[in-house]
Amino acid sequence: MLRTNAYLSFSFISFCYFYCYGEFIADEGSYNLKTVSEIGKGSYILIDGFPCRVVSVDLSSPGKHGSAKARITAVGIFDNTKRTLLKPSHSEIEVPEILKKRAQVVSVTGTSAQLMDTETYEMFDVTIPDDLKNEVAPGKEVEVLEAMGKKALTRVLGVA
Repeated sequence: MLRTNAYLSFSFISFCYFYCYGEFIADEGSYNLKTVSEIGKGSYILIDGFPCRVVSVDLSSPGKHGSAKARITAVGIFDNTKRTLLKPSHSEIEVPEILKKRAQVVSVTGTSAQLMDTETYEMFDVTIPDDLKNEVAPGKEVEVLEAMGKKALTRVLGVA
């Protein structure tokens, strides 16, 4: 029941965000719920519907009448935007399901690359991050993160 209510409220939030900003967020993909105290550096969470990698977690001690709070600083997987989240340490947070896949570079055109999944032979396009532009070349094998219906190139593994 809690997951249903959380999903309904999240759907309403993402609809409002779409209506105001014209972006559609967190439409595809699935997520799980974890308590904030289980989240650590290097984990993945959803902040405002965007999948992010946690950079730091700061816990404050509880006060006389309050509970401990956690300040989570994270960087977006797809847009590299720094986001912060402040929640009680006993509350729940959404954790996206992240898939790591291997793919082979078929072609490179400007800032995008056409990749082929090595397991399913599916073809798809991704943008090349600035730090990997010199390393990505046709025939090389790369690692791709997939979350919430989007894909991002993370690193070059070597020659296929």
